[in-house]
Amino acid sequence: MANELTLSVNGAKQVVSVAPETPLIFVLRNELKLTGPRLGCGMAQCGACSVLLDGEEVRSCVTPVSYVVGKKITTIEGLPAVWAAQKGLNATEAAKTLHPVQQAWIDEQVPQCGYCQSGMMIAAVELLAKSPNPTVAQIKVAFTNKPPSPHLCRCGTYAAIIDAVQRAAKAMKGGGEQMP
Repeated sequence: MANELTLSVNGAKQVVSVAPETPLIFVLRNELKLTGPRLGCGMAQCGACSVLLDGEEVRSCVTPVSYVVGKKITTIEGLPAVWAAQKGLNATEAAKTLHPVQQAWIDEQVPQCGYCQSGMMIAAVELLAKSPNPTVAQIKVAFTNKPPSPHLCRCGTYAAIIDAVQRAAKAMKGGGEQMP
């Protein structure tokens, strides 16, 4: 039976009419038309569906929509606004801004097929919020040993992901976004 639920997604209130046990991924993609989170395994085993829930990474494929009511959901589409708010940018500047993690992914040419990358970037944003200057070991742990399971990239872009996280960390500290 469908309920009317109010969600906070990427800084905007959204009202959806869905069954409370509906996985968040289906609400984000089908009801709200946000295509960043992707359905990979459907069992929280791959990370392609990751979003931030009050700043913490969750796997949206196994998170019931009723669980997220009253919490802030951030998808990859909402990362630029998060960064703009942190930097105090005006609306014009914010509209032209990417989150440093997104820019680092572009600069390092991380994606091959790209399917898993939105989840990878969500994990990187969470990591950098907790550890602004992570070591390579900390980056590897964040992507492989953090529950519920590792982030999987079938294309094997892991080395580029490490480089991108390090680039984003420097950019976020104001250390410049230019790296050779």
